[in-house]
Amino acid sequence: MASSSYSNAPCAACKCLRRKCMPDCVFAPYFPPEEPQKFVNVHKIFGASNVSKLLNEVLPHQREDAVNSLAYEAEARLKDPVYGCVGAISVLQRQVMRLQRELDATNADLIRYACNEMPPQFGARSDTNEQNSGFYFPSQWNNNNDGSHEGGESSSM
Repeated sequence: MASSSYSNAPCAACKCLRRKCMPDCVFAPYFPPEEPQKFVNVHKIFGASNVSKLLNEVLPHQREDAVNSLAYEAEARLKDPVYGCVGAISVLQRQVMRLQRELDATNADLIRYACNEMPPQFGARSDTNEQNSGFYFPSQWNNNNDGSHEGGESSSM
């Protein structure tokens, strides 16, 4: 929680509103003089009176989070007056969905690659003369049961 020095400089809210910053100022802990734009944005979107009422209704330990939320929403609303934070959230959700699709496609490519790189199982034969590797092997090299040797010659002499 930022605090303002009451004797030196008024908080950003009191300075913006051109009033004297009192020791019990509700804005002082959350809008230090070093961050004037934070209050200007919040004041422009929500109004000082509404922010003051909100801070007085919120429990003291929740006020800093409330101010940070208001400041974030005010900045987003100034950048995108129609959608505000919702616009930023939508953009991020679309990006997450696009990245998830890209990750799924990459995982599918990895699975296909891993399956193609696996050695063929022993004893597995296909009905055609092609093996799983995609190469064509003549039948004399696939079937050595017909009595021929590796050279393809008959063993009957």
